Amino acid sequence: MAADRPAAAGVSPPPRAFVVTVDTEGDDLWARPREIGTRNAAFLPRFQALCEDFGFVPTWLVNHEMACCPVFQRFGQRVLQRGTGEIGMHLHAWNSPPIVPLTEDDFHHQPYLIEYPEDLMEAKIDHLARLLRSRFDSPVTSHRAGRWAFDARYARLLQRHGFEVDCSVTPGVDWRAARGAPQGRGGIDYRSFPRDPYRMDAQRIERPGGDGLLQVPVSVLRSRLHRWAPWAYRVPGLRGRAWRHRPDRQWLYPDGRNLVSMREVVEEARAAGRPVLEMVLHSSELMPGGSPNGRDAAAIEALYRDLRALFAQVAQAGFRGITLGALAREAGST
Repeated sequence: MAADRPAAAGVSPPPRAFVVTVDTEGDDLWARPREIGTRNAAFLPRFQALCEDFGFVPTWLVNHEMACCPVFQRFGQRVLQRGTGEIGMHLHAWNSPPIVPLTEDDFHHQPYLIEYPEDLMEAKIDHLARLLRSRFDSPVTSHRAGRWAFDARYARLLQRHGFEVDCSVTPGVDWRAARGAPQGRGGIDYRSFPRDPYRMDAQRIERPGGDGLLQVPVSVLRSRLHRWAPWAYRVPGLRGRAWRHRPDRQWLYPDGRNLVSMREVVEEARAAGRPVLEMVLHSSELMPGGSPNGRDAAAIEALYRDLRALFAQVAQAGFRGITLGALAREAGST
């Protein structure tokens, strides 16, 4: 599949770059709360310090409620002042102004931004971009879409508002079964998208081309079981057991239980000479009770054990830390 081949995309990012992205958002949004808390902001310095221990520089992709959170504002400002991270944008359409209801219950359905009219898409992008740039007195040029939903209109609007790089693509993953608005068509099918950074064609974002937005896909790999026996995921009666043994996709997405599969992703990237590794995490996953993966303090400690082991492997493999914005600037200078 195209998504599993290195992309010859005319982009030359620095060799062996490691990008740490954090979707910086309210507490346990998987529970679809109507009152969104931001207590997880107090738990972020520990993760920042761990990144700095290994010379990595996280990109904090911030949504509306966290941009308005005084605790996160102070944290983000300190990170920027010390040059140890970057503030980017992460847009959750259902609670990012201007608020215009799209369904009978937007907090339950969490509709995708691409399901709104284009003028409202642009208004939401403009509002959050201005808010972030004002609160942090800094350029904001990196972005990830809420719930991974991205299209060509979205890419063009981001460029119009000064964004240089996006990281919404999850190569090999089909999100069409994940509903947003009930009347919508579900999420995006990324199975034909490249795995490596590329400039997105303005009309066909799955194709490299032109001077479009730089796309830096999340590191996702077909599992070894899926590569060796893909039929096991299709045969009735076997699919459930195969999935429990090993999901068909392995993400660089720590959850406190998947260190082995993440090690495989890193090793494959090293062996294949892939230019960029990109890890994803949610800010609320760093707080006990902030996500389904981290319901208590023991789960958070397991997550940090895996993070430290993963970071040690990434560093030993020769990947250097860089933010999304810095990666875009270096790619643009080649």
